Amino acid sequence: MSGPAVTRVTIPDIRSRKGGPPLVMLTAADAPTARLADEAGADILLVGDSLAMVALGHETTLSITLDEMIHHAKAVSRARPRALVVGDMPWLTYHLSVEETVRNAGRFIAEAGCGGVKIEGGRKRIRAIGALADAEIAVMGHLGLTPQSVHVMGGFRVQGKTVASAERLVREARLLADAGVFAIVLEGIPAEVARWITAEVPVPTIGIGAGPHCDGQVLVTHDALGLSWGDSPRFVRRYAHWAEEGVTALRRFAEDVRARRYPSAEESYRLPEDEAARLDELAAANEPEEKLR
Repeated sequence: MSGPAVTRVTIPDIRSRKGGPPLVMLTAADAPTARLADEAGADILLVGDSLAMVALGHETTLSITLDEMIHHAKAVSRARPRALVVGDMPWLTYHLSVEETVRNAGRFIAEAGCGGVKIEGGRKRIRAIGALADAEIAVMGHLGLTPQSVHVMGGFRVQGKTVASAERLVREARLLADAGVFAIVLEGIPAEVARWITAEVPVPTIGIGAGPHCDGQVLVTHDALGLSWGDSPRFVRRYAHWAEEGVTALRRFAEDVRARRYPSAEESYRLPEDEAARLDELAAANEPEEKLR
């Protein structure tokens, strides 16, 4: 007998949260992280190309392929989350032509079960966003520090640090909203600039390293859980320390194995007594002659 139907978060639900209760977005790379984030109450699960770094070991997001992103997005959707699942379109999947953009985005919807896609950039992406809107594919925008532009930006650097660059970001946010995005991620920009953009656009803004004035916030789940190594950006708040705790736990396992404390009798399967006796008899009958002397 099936349980009660789950009311899933929709694109109109996200739009309606403009100026309301803050949206919560977390990344998900597979079914377990999707379950964790969804049961924690996330409104949006982003299958972010950041999984290239936190799950696949790449140094940037540029190396991950569309097929790999679809593979992970399928796993997230199989968790049947209540949250809206959004697929992050990787580098070079929406840059060459609108036809290819629509085809690639369509794979996130048709094959991976996503409710929408996210693409990085402003003015240059307007034609692509318009084509996706014509194809009934919901799009989330992304401005500020756009990781797929890491080489052009000279690294993962805060953007919008001058009045001129802040004005440019505001103009681009307006263009994205006019083109039909249902939300805009603002990454790595000063809090004052994010507040200005949030006041200027009619769609929710979701911040990451953009201060407290956005309509929602997002963190990479691996970062929030402390399941990552090395230095973290200023905006990362660790709510757990799974990497440290995991190493400690697995070290205890290794010690128990080497000391023959694992597995215990309670953790082992046993034959019924009569079958065990017959097995002992069979083993004795088949012992090598030299062992019996």
